[in-house]
Amino acid sequence: MEVEVKLKLPDGAAHQEVARLLAPFRLSTHLQENVFFDGSDGELSGARAVLRLRFYDGDSRCVVSLKGKAVLVDGISRVEEVEEDVEPALGRACVAEPGRLVALECGIVKRVLAEYGCKGFVCLGGFRNVRGVFDWRGLKIELDETHYDFGTCYEIECESDDPERVKKVLEDFLGENGVPFSHSVKSKFAIFRLLIKELAR
Repeated sequence: MEVEVKLKLPDGAAHQEVARLLAPFRLSTHLQENVFFDGSDGELSGARAVLRLRFYDGDSRCVVSLKGKAVLVDGISRVEEVEEDVEPALGRACVAEPGRLVALECGIVKRVLAEYGCKGFVCLGGFRNVRGVFDWRGLKIELDETHYDFGTCYEIECESDDPERVKKVLEDFLGENGVPFSHSVKSKFAIFRLLIKELAR
């Protein structure tokens, strides 16, 4: 079970201010490309499951993940998640031809085929994310700038087994520095799915 605090920032100015405040604690910055898949008959979406390929910094790394039973309440996200690395070139081939996922040597994909009864896959598209990673007060803070087709969203994430305490620490930090924020109410994927539905109308 992955448990994260998720706080939404209203605009680029707030994002830049947080980045400035955390600059001395920066560990790394990653360019992420997230691509999502469903079963050819909607098997995953019907079960509230998400299959994702994430490419890091171009094609330096590719991670397959399966998420399910996501709950996001009061800025705290809880979701079942498993991840597995695959060769980036194979991941790119699956994006170009989703049918190749069926034959991918990947335990997660084999699990999806067995548990959800998928006979094939369709690519839903995706979005890009710029993630700054910081080590601040013993917390691994992730500052996201997410680029969708409709615009850009900003968010702070922090994984923790004590999310209520961490949320209070982050809220106090933002409040003391005059940075506006709100509790995230939708995951990045949920926002992306809303965009797809709007475009389909």
